[in-house]
Amino acid sequence: MAGMGSAKYTELGAFLRSRRARIRPADVGLPHGPRRRVPGLRRDEVAQLAGASVDYYNELERGAGSQPSEQMIAALARALRLTADERDYLYHLADRPVPAPGGPASHVHPGMSDLLTRLTSTPAQVITDLHVTLVQNPLAVALLGDHSGFSGARASFIHRWFTDPDARQLYPEADHAAQSRAFVADLRAAAARRDAKDAEARSMIGTLLGASHEFATLWADHDVAFRRDDRKRLNHPTLGLIEVNCLNLFSEDGRQRLLWFTPAVGTESAELLDLLAVLGTQEITGPIS
Repeated sequence: MAGMGSAKYTELGAFLRSRRARIRPADVGLPHGPRRRVPGLRRDEVAQLAGASVDYYNELERGAGSQPSEQMIAALARALRLTADERDYLYHLADRPVPAPGGPASHVHPGMSDLLTRLTSTPAQVITDLHVTLVQNPLAVALLGDHSGFSGARASFIHRWFTDPDARQLYPEADHAAQSRAFVADLRAAAARRDAKDAEARSMIGTLLGASHEFATLWADHDVAFRRDDRKRLNHPTLGLIEVNCLNLFSEDGRQRLLWFTPAVGTESAELLDLLAVLGTQEITGPIS
């Protein structure tokens, strides 16, 4: 990694300090706590929210240390609730290219971030309209597996569903056909909402048409329907089958969705989700999907 020390990196540190100072702990779901000496977040709190070490974040604010990765910049932008323009400026200061929309490093809608912060007792995550996971809360990681390690075409869960058999372990085999049909109908709806020349959606559809006979067959049916409120059965590696309601909140442009999961009425899922909160991610050794 390139060393940091230029005037641009010094400005990066100053910019991070200025954005940190404007955020109240309550804005990101943190307690105010006693004897707080700064009006905004502390450095250790930003590091915690971004998944970085405190020492590393301290180096960034000093304009020293190593050049932050694109993933770290995206995490810092989310932690500091940056606007899209501020996020792009942060990439510029770090000498990193601004990622194309739709990938795992996409800018998360600030309203989605705020709501996700407040959903501390239920699994929740933000995904794109092409089912690329942008950010998960700890309970979503515990329930669904960690989706942060995927890149390129595999960042989309729909792509993995039709090209990687391991992705299907998340759902019982009896539900696979229904899930496949729902994913294809949702993808057609999302692609239609985008510009007809949208390269990201066209590339994904073209790849899947060539890679999966099942996808091609379902695509030929021309079913179209956004996934809104679903009842799902999910396989958990420790707790077994958990039946949940999956609720969706769409951004204004439809490009992002906040998903949250509640226990299905009439099942034991409420108790299982309570256990999930106790277990956290200690039983998860890798992504389920």
